This record gives sequence, structure tokens and C-alpha cells, in this order.
Amino acid sequence: MGQQRPFFVCRYRIGLDTHTLAERLAPALADLGLECLGVEWNPGRGESLLRVYIDAADRAVTLDDCEAASREISALLDVEDPIPGRYVLEVSSPGVDRPLFSAAQFARHVGAEARITLKLPLAGRRRLRGRIAEVVGSRIAVEHDGTRSELEYADIESARLVPDWEALGYLPAPKPGKGKTKPGKGKTKQ
Repeated sequence: MGQQRPFFVCRYRIGLDTHTLAERLAPALADLGLECLGVEWNPGRGESLLRVYIDAADRAVTLDDCEAASREISALLDVEDPIPGRYVLEVSSPGVDRPLFSAAQFARHVGAEARITLKLPLAGRRRLRGRIAEVVGSRIAVEHDGTRSELEYADIESARLVPDWEALGYLPAPKPGKGKTKPGKGKTKQ
């Protein structure tokens, strides 16, 4: 019998520099009058997902914008082929819970509330929810839980704005029966 050799199975996730890819896509999208806000890469077993967020400076993003951007991005990716394997391309508007991909995007939304996930814990927490207080260069000040934290953008894994449903006019109506109680059946609100 010959020498037995160990059997190793190596599973890995393909890393993708989404920042560099967004920079590469930006000029092509700018030609369409669109801004590339950022790129998300979600690797999967058989098929991965490449999501590109676009925005228009003076108007809302339309379905036609997404279609045009998708055609342009597909053509660019077919020529350069920076992503190995199979993937699905999804082009999206940022939506009401807009993702934030740079310190400059945080600066556009000073005063808004954001959900932030950090790469490493800060005071034992990786997830914060608070108001964007100030942005200076790549430093972002966030007020949360009665404190103010100064974050370096490079330390942020992901961030999204928290929609202000009241300002958007989407507050749910009060549930029936949650108003005053009937006399003799409990306390009444005054």
C-alpha cells in the first residue's frame, strides 16, 4: 500500500473590490446622466449577485434608467470580465433606506438617521443606529444612545439611512380600539 495523503476540501468566497468596480462603472453611468452610488457583491454557491445602485441628481430614478444602466454595465463587464464565474447583475435605485458607500454620501445626509455596521466592535457593539451629526473628511460623527461616536469611514462595513416614515407620509393609522376605554372597563385617557 502506498502512502496515504490527506484530502482537503477548500471552499472560498471570491473577493471583489467593489469600490474599484464602482469607480470603473461611474464614467459609463455618468454618460447616461446617472451616478454610481456603489456596488454590493453577494457571492453564492452557484450564482452570485452583483447589485449596482444608481441615482439621478435632479430627479427620481426610473425603470428606464435602470434598464439603460443595466445594458451599459453588462456591455462593460462582458468586455473587461472582472468577475469570475456566474453572477446575476441587478441595477437598483437606492430606495428609501438608501445605502451609504462613502463619507461624501454621509455628508449629503447630515441630520438623518442611519443604521451602521462596523467592521470591528466599538465599546462592544458592531451595530449602531443614530443621527449623522457631522462629516469632516473621512471622519463621521454619529449621535446614538445619548453619546457621540467619531467613526473613520474605513471602519464601516455597511450603512443605510433609516426612512423617516412620518416625513414621507407613511405613518400607519392607529389600530382600532387603542383609544379611550369604555367607562367602567379601565382607565380613561384625559
